[in-house]
Amino acid sequence: MSAKIKVLVVDDSLTMRGLISAALKSDPEIEVVGTAADPIEARAAIKELNPDVLTLDVEMPNMNGLEFLEKIMRLRPMPVVMVSTLTAAGTDVTLAALEIGAVDAVAKPAVASVDAFHDLIEKVKTAARSRVRARADMPASAAAPSAYRPAASHILAIGSSTGGVEALLTVLSGFPANCPATIITQHMPATFTASFAARLDRVCAPTVTEAYEGAQLKAGHIYLAPGGAAHLELTPGMTPRCHLVQSDPVNGHRPSVDVMFESLVRLKRPMTGVILTGMGKDGAKGLKAIRDAGGRTLGQDESTSVVYGMPKAAFELGAVERQLPLHRLSPAILELCADSGARSIA
Repeated sequence: MSAKIKVLVVDDSLTMRGLISAALKSDPEIEVVGTAADPIEARAAIKELNPDVLTLDVEMPNMNGLEFLEKIMRLRPMPVVMVSTLTAAGTDVTLAALEIGAVDAVAKPAVASVDAFHDLIEKVKTAARSRVRARADMPASAAAPSAYRPAASHILAIGSSTGGVEALLTVLSGFPANCPATIITQHMPATFTASFAARLDRVCAPTVTEAYEGAQLKAGHIYLAPGGAAHLELTPGMTPRCHLVQSDPVNGHRPSVDVMFESLVRLKRPMTGVILTGMGKDGAKGLKAIRDAGGRTLGQDESTSVVYGMPKAAFELGAVERQLPLHRLSPAILELCADSGARSIA
């Protein structure tokens, strides 16, 4: 991208608008074209300034950020990065925003400073390269099958990043209550993963929890790697269990998709790996290891990925057996993990 990324900053706090603007202006690839104190000002500024990316506060006067985001995604879809408080309510609203179509989110720091918004710079750059579509343009995922039996020893691992909240909701909503034993690594701040697991548990048929040390893998249970503090691995044995490893970031991430995939390969069991939307290349090498070991692999296609980075890296490495649009992944995954041993992909 040769031209600067044009950003509109929307926040009801004058101080916060100044800090966010200063942080973004410190990067030569970004231009803050304007600020707005509420959605009414923001709507006028969007029409006048035509920004590439919007940073949006969750709680604002006249119309909260969630309501405004819904209007944006319906009337003028564009990349939005949410700026959230660290409260439980703020986290829940931010997750709802990511479901609606916000590309990513950052948490407001406890102590406000320009340096505290360093992560926002990279998220804005990623958002500028993302593919944002109106929700009405996205096909619905297939319904969960009424009768399904997963292979007893089969393990499913899914990796995702930017755009992954919406993608995971779409995929997992097509899973039956007795889905394959599943582990997930989604790049997400530590403050969000517990709430996201709880959200998935409420809307999906299987039991979804944040992974914890020693959690036993079994059909009907899905474990989401906790954000920030550790990598999610699996320990070998008759019954594999979750193991949280507090080691350095891999590919710039902790938890890392590659670490999760590679631990699955070491188990030498029937396995399926899936790579979804996300920036970068985390998961590509691990998915290739799964395929090389005889496991099955799927990747989200470019047309439905918010950011076709991780799936592209895996595909170009030869790690992806087949790419599919998001709405077709659930039935394909279930078929590969089924007790019937069917191996054709819908």
